[in-house]
Amino acid sequence: MDLHPYIEVNPKIMMGKPVIKGTRITVELILESLAAGESIENLLASWPRLTKEAVHDALAFAADSLKGEKIYPIAV
Repeated sequence: MDLHPYIEVNPKIMMGKPVIKGTRITVELILESLAAGESIENLLASWPRLTKEAVHDALAFAADSLKGEKIYPIAV
């Protein structure tokens, strides 16, 4: 079962960063764009090969990647 059918991680594409399959659009770029206030509709207009489902999968992939047991330092 493929949990993230729209996401691909390949060391030969964008230096191994997670991307939308069949593109060079990184999950990182999608997250940064949305965090900067871009709408999903604007992203879809800017990158015609991008789909709403792929954007949602990128968000789910990012959320899942933060669920692992990781320790983050806290500034004191």
